[in-house]
Amino acid sequence: MNYHVLTLFPEMILDGMNTSIIGRAMAKGLLTLEAVNIRDYSVTGNGRIDDYPYGGGAGMVMQAEPVYRACRDVTERIGYSPRVICLTPQGRVFNQKMAQELAGEEDLIFLCGHYEGIDERVLEEIATDFISIGDYVLTGGELPAMVVMDAVSRMIPGVLSNQESGQSESFQDGLLEYPQYSRPEEWRGKKVPPVLLSGHHGNVDRWRRNQSLLRTLKIRPELLTRAELDKKDLKYLEALLLEEGEESPDENTKEFLTKLLAMKKKT
Repeated sequence: MNYHVLTLFPEMILDGMNTSIIGRAMAKGLLTLEAVNIRDYSVTGNGRIDDYPYGGGAGMVMQAEPVYRACRDVTERIGYSPRVICLTPQGRVFNQKMAQELAGEEDLIFLCGHYEGIDERVLEEIATDFISIGDYVLTGGELPAMVVMDAVSRMIPGVLSNQESGQSESFQDGLLEYPQYSRPEEWRGKKVPPVLLSGHHGNVDRWRRNQSLLRTLKIRPELLTRAELDKKDLKYLEALLLEEGEESPDENTKEFLTKLLAMKKKT
């Protein structure tokens, strides 16, 4: 995978990505990264790439031509036009499925905006994807670009030392990840669940799956409506409806579960 980031702050991209797992993957040649400074393509030649917005309003807007020149320089060097991802709160909210899809590309260009935005005309000309990492506003597109690159990189074969860890974590199967435990067996009075010490892999797998279902139900119940649930999953969720005591679901959760089970049984 080759990343090309069009940015006003190349050092931010390079410093942020050249560490930890991603940094090691780049050292191995599994990933490449270049940060292209849009200021180098200034129309005036003095590094200025913004101007006042037509129609008035606060702030400045990134001009179309410097962005276009920077992108064209990349596409000419690599010999084709890959997907160009504009990081913007107006884009589709990024998720694991999108990360898997993007991981199938050979090159990706990321466009990091600043100020009040980027001239719409160049976005119409070069952008193929508009991605948001959440419903909030940041000072620029660099942090969202790094978030997307980090998530995509984990899908590239060889990037993770144990590839299984990239296939059995949060959102990989549409559910939140189950709780994790390590040594010692007891810490400040809290014990590791006995099933994890049993050595029975089937029971461990089922416990982990049930915990993923339970955690998703408590924190992100809407994910369950889209997740693929088998008969054992549905049986566990049905059992939750019958639970009594402090750990039993509240009335709102029970109502959601009832509707969810009815929907899943129809499909």
